[in-house]
Amino acid sequence: MKQRPRKPTHPFEVTADKLRWTFKPSQHGINSMESVEPLDEIIGQDRALRALKVGLEMKHEGYNIFATGLPGTGRTTTITRMLHEYANHPAALLDKCYVYNFRDPDSPCMISLPAGQGIALKKDMETFLGELLKGIPAVFESRRYIEQRKSLLEHFQDRQRTILKDFEKKVKEKGFEVVQVQGSASARPEIAFLLNGSPVGMESLIARADAGEISREQLSKLTAQQTELEAQMDIIMREMRNIERKAKKSVEDLNHRIIVPLVEELLVDIQARYDSARVREYLLAAKNSILENLGRFHPKEEPQTSVLGFQIPKEEDAFIEFQVNVVVDNGAAKGVPVIIETNPRFKNLFGTIERSVDRNGVWRSDFLHIKAGSIVKANGGYLVLNALDALSEPGVWTMLKRVLRNMQIEIQPIESGLFGASSALKPEPIDLDVKVIMIGDSYIYHMVYGLDDDFKKIFKIRADFDVEMPNVDKSIDSYVSFVRTLCETESLRTFDVTGVVEVVEYGARMAGRQDKLSTRFSVLADILREASFWAGKAGAEQVSGEHVRKAIDERIERVRMVEEKMQEMIANGSILIDTGGAIVGQVNGLSVYQLGEFEFGRPSRITAKTGMGRAGIINIEREAAMSGPTHNKGMLILGGYLLGKFAQDKPLVLSATITFEQSYGGVDGDSASSTEVYAILSSLSGTPIRQDIAVTGSVNQHGEIQPIGGVNLKIEGFFDVCKARGLTGKQGVMIPHQNVKELMLRRDVVEAVRKGKFHIYAIRTIDEGIELLTNKPAGTRTQSGKFASGSINYLVNRKLAEYAKKKKKSE
Repeated sequence: MKQRPRKPTHPFEVTADKLRWTFKPSQHGINSMESVEPLDEIIGQDRALRALKVGLEMKHEGYNIFATGLPGTGRTTTITRMLHEYANHPAALLDKCYVYNFRDPDSPCMISLPAGQGIALKKDMETFLGELLKGIPAVFESRRYIEQRKSLLEHFQDRQRTILKDFEKKVKEKGFEVVQVQGSASARPEIAFLLNGSPVGMESLIARADAGEISREQLSKLTAQQTELEAQMDIIMREMRNIERKAKKSVEDLNHRIIVPLVEELLVDIQARYDSARVREYLLAAKNSILENLGRFHPKEEPQTSVLGFQIPKEEDAFIEFQVNVVVDNGAAKGVPVIIETNPRFKNLFGTIERSVDRNGVWRSDFLHIKAGSIVKANGGYLVLNALDALSEPGVWTMLKRVLRNMQIEIQPIESGLFGASSALKPEPIDLDVKVIMIGDSYIYHMVYGLDDDFKKIFKIRADFDVEMPNVDKSIDSYVSFVRTLCETESLRTFDVTGVVEVVEYGARMAGRQDKLSTRFSVLADILREASFWAGKAGAEQVSGEHVRKAIDERIERVRMVEEKMQEMIANGSILIDTGGAIVGQVNGLSVYQLGEFEFGRPSRITAKTGMGRAGIINIEREAAMSGPTHNKGMLILGGYLLGKFAQDKPLVLSATITFEQSYGGVDGDSASSTEVYAILSSLSGTPIRQDIAVTGSVNQHGEIQPIGGVNLKIEGFFDVCKARGLTGKQGVMIPHQNVKELMLRRDVVEAVRKGKFHIYAIRTIDEGIELLTNKPAGTRTQSGKFASGSINYLVNRKLAEYAKKKKKSE
């Protein structure tokens, strides 16, 4: 037999059927999960999806995307899924290579090639170098080359011998001879006089002249002849050196004639494979360098250096000029690159120039040490970053702005100073074509937007992810499909209809409204996984509503230790809360405590004391520096209400103190402002207030009750206290009437209301609330302008009039 709904005992009471929205699967044609199609779309984020599509498809500069929203709303999942759709689009990607700059070695050149050609060029240059190292020595060791070189050198040597022979003959005819005199560094030729067939130096001739063996005239004549011959010898020596230069030039020309065909033959094959002016320019410079430094390719054996008796081998020539550093290889890419950088450190994001230690212990670097970062690897595609991670890393935001503003990056090492001065390398910048998507919350977005003018220029698209969506048929169908999809994707146990009902209703509970569903699908996914786990522990083949409730209860149980401790303190009297009787100037207010991921509601005793004076309303929390700005504003509004209600015909001579008893952690929010009004009205009228009813709701200066947040948790917090002490059937909670549509209370609370053991009252004004709390009429003004006799407002007005009269007499 169907139980009849209980009739409300008070006109403001909310019936049980309005306390919770119930999902009826039959109304949506859902009889079993087999009939539900898996979901292949993003749920409840239409606004964010439109913004993402505009940002991803806009080709103009500055249309990067900043995705905002709470964690769990699917920001990363949505962005990743959309980007993978774009990643399948064909793209003309480029490989990025750095090569040696023969003109300026400190400025490596950048070469961009079609995808896959970067590695090909690297291999071609390795093959080219290998062929040179084999081919050039082979040419120089060939009989043909040796004979040509020998013939060439002999020709010049014959010319030198002929010239020397003619000069020596001329010298002898004049009685002189060319001799070699050993100097400090090397031997040098000199002209010496022949005396008795033996060369005699000029010093010896002078000594003979002094001894009278030869005349002064003979000495003078010999000196003049020697000077003339030495001048001729200088001309001969210059000619000999000229012949040597010609010989060297001829050998070089011979080398070039023999090597050029070999080098050009190898280079022609490489040039034919690359349609790039930069490649041709690089290969031409490489060719010239080879021909200018042929000696490097057939080095002679040099003795090893000995240090302290140990032989140190000669350092090998790495020929780095002919190597290619492929910093980005898109050869294996099948579409647009999508990179999610989970660790956006400066080095990971922008690349660096590494350094190594040579055998002499000296730090060195070259273009082969250039490493690309994520932003270069994502070139032509998309890069996803976490905003908080990127903004907290030193130097990242400044560099990111510069890169996105110029769409160009110059790779440099981090200026840490750890190993002295940074690298002198200045690589050629890389042009970028990349979209950056940053993921963060609204606070970070607005903070950076307000502090950095460049931000709004480079992040022109904001994709804002909502935490809720309308509770309509389409949304519900998407919820059910989400359950089916996750079960198949992660191989969870299938859900029966009762399990799906609990999941959908929990979505409304998380949204905090009956007409909304939460879009925090990461939390819902965890509920599904844990429900499947508990079903497995129970040996069930399907997940039912019981298992879903078990998963939700266990999640709460893991983090509710603080709530339990507070419940114990209320139970043992450490925290003073009355749930019965009536007391003057005392009301049970309701608060929400937030501890990380867990929130819960608990009652708080609010008391007021009034007396004659000019201090007005004293907020003890504010005086103790424990009150937030919103709470302070609520107290000022409360004063405005009292002025408008009771100070039209007399001055408001009132001093009142209000406090949250046993509150030590600070108070904020205005949801208790109506509660504070009731406490003051009770104190002024001397009328006790029911302690079995807790109150929440803010008030405006007209005395109208305004909606508040956390209504479900606040109601359940007081219900738990009353239940622990025993439900009397009179206890309940008074809430703003606007919050009724947000009620998604626990089933045990709804059941208690249905049975008349607990009550929820929805009120609109202070007058309605004070009547319920005092069981006395609030009182309206009569035609004479006075309040009805015996009403709460009458008693309050009379007390304030007494204060004003006494104050006037005292003056």
